[in-house]
Amino acid sequence: MTYDLPQVRGRLTPDRALSDLTWLRVGGPADWLFQPADVADLQAFMAALNPAVPVFPMGVGSNLIVRDGGIRAVVIRMGRGFNHISVEGTKVTAGVAALDAHVARRAAEAGVDLTFLRTIPGSIGGAVRMNAGCYGAYVADVFVSARAVTRAGELVELKAEDLNFRYRQSDLPEGWVLVEATFEGAPGDPQALADRMEAQLKKRDETQPTKDRTAGSTFRNPAGFSSTGRADDSHELKAWKVIDDAGMRGATRGGAQMSPKHSNFLVNTGQATADDLEQLGESVRKKVFQHSGITLEWEIMRVGEPAAE
Repeated sequence: MTYDLPQVRGRLTPDRALSDLTWLRVGGPADWLFQPADVADLQAFMAALNPAVPVFPMGVGSNLIVRDGGIRAVVIRMGRGFNHISVEGTKVTAGVAALDAHVARRAAEAGVDLTFLRTIPGSIGGAVRMNAGCYGAYVADVFVSARAVTRAGELVELKAEDLNFRYRQSDLPEGWVLVEATFEGAPGDPQALADRMEAQLKKRDETQPTKDRTAGSTFRNPAGFSSTGRADDSHELKAWKVIDDAGMRGATRGGAQMSPKHSNFLVNTGQATADDLEQLGESVRKKVFQHSGITLEWEIMRVGEPAAE
């Protein structure tokens, strides 16, 4: 699709394949990929862009299936100009491209507890957008404010009530692009926080296929909350449990597989297409519904168009 695009200081690439920018390594091209140099570059671009041209903000692609036909839009990928992290007292401000794990570590070094972010794949923009959480803690619990660039190029501040956080969801107007977020964590001893993160990582690596090509949890827990990590945690309404009960652990389609190690992880075993992954996910949803009457909701975002017939 031909767009008349504004001049930028960052990088604009036409017909850019997105498969190498997602953790699952699948998907067709974006009409354009825009990597803004900084907030001002993004604002100028958005203000000058024809309002009819769709935009799609993208982080590190950790929670994303881009369909095989690609995305008919300008995909805006935040990079180096958006990965800053600063700590002031118990408040931590991070650019949306900063990795969740880096933010948790930097905060811990400064004696601020954002340890739950350590094992969450992806970057801060996605964490805010999805109200990411684990071990019973969520972004909404520590969120102070965020800044975003609107579709018209204005820089606005957002509070929690603007985003309306829910389990694995928030409200952000179409086409708005998050650029920065501020969190406030409880004070803690840096060594104790580091030890806690080490224990969380060990537990994650024992139970999740961290060495495989996945996009984190595939489906939201039907219970409507994350695992707490505590001994009294109930598993009855966990996504992995209802998938197991429906006999879909290890199920395959083409190069896609539900991980034998953790059945709520969709894996690209090497040659999967986006369609393989999405269709396997849909058959899991169907089987679970037939078995238990539970409708699993996708946690992974699926965007773009299927391949042309």
